[in-house]
Amino acid sequence: MIPPVVDQAWLEAHPEAVIADVRHYLDERRGVDAYRTGHLPGARFIAMDVVLADPASPELGRHPLPDPTRFAAGMAASGIGDDSVVVAYDDAGGAMAGRLVWLLRLLGHDAALLDGGLKTWEGDLVEELDVPEIAQFTPRPWPADALATMDETAHGRIVIDARASERFRGESEPIDPKAGHIPGARSLPLGGNLAEDGRFRTPEELRDRFSGIEAAEDVISYCGSGVTACHNLIAMEYAGLGRGRLFPGSWSAWSASGRPVATGDESV
Repeated sequence: MIPPVVDQAWLEAHPEAVIADVRHYLDERRGVDAYRTGHLPGARFIAMDVVLADPASPELGRHPLPDPTRFAAGMAASGIGDDSVVVAYDDAGGAMAGRLVWLLRLLGHDAALLDGGLKTWEGDLVEELDVPEIAQFTPRPWPADALATMDETAHGRIVIDARASERFRGESEPIDPKAGHIPGARSLPLGGNLAEDGRFRTPEELRDRFSGIEAAEDVISYCGSGVTACHNLIAMEYAGLGRGRLFPGSWSAWSASGRPVATGDESV
């Protein structure tokens, strides 16, 4: 399997790779509109709410994992097949594109984030829409051992939160029912995975960032809705720590469940 993060030189040396644009925003902007105003040559747009998530619900959160059939249909329509190599990007350091990459790698497909994404891309963007041929992508269930239930998260040995620190502390909550974090969780905002230029920190630096974690298999990662938590999972894999687990419902499901909520810097 290819590394979970590749640079522009790697992409240019692998013209067979399918490029996926996974821009998505939490405000009124639409990722598809951003795509239409300029994207990497040959890139196909992947819609978060259509392909990478099922409909929201209080029980499952704002971005439940997509049904495998929905996901497979979205991949096929985008020209991504069973044997495709996929490189995904966004304009947020991989915060959104990481969802697609993690899901594909979870199923054993070759997929990686484009390091730096649009922020560090050297070259022209295009407005032409690429119309791919329909591919064959076989639906497969999500591996249960890579996902954590709410009960498992409540008792997880190492639970990490990818949201901004102010949301973790409960000082701000612009989206979900309650402010705060899962009791016992550790605050590791995804931005800490990136250097000042928007590219990933080195594997050595990332291992320092995830200090106290010897193996990602001991870790449950969450965020607001199970999207940006994938960034921490990819960072741990890039650091050589292996594959962690995702709590898909994340804070959007937890905060609607009536379970205990912690605030401040408390993490134990």
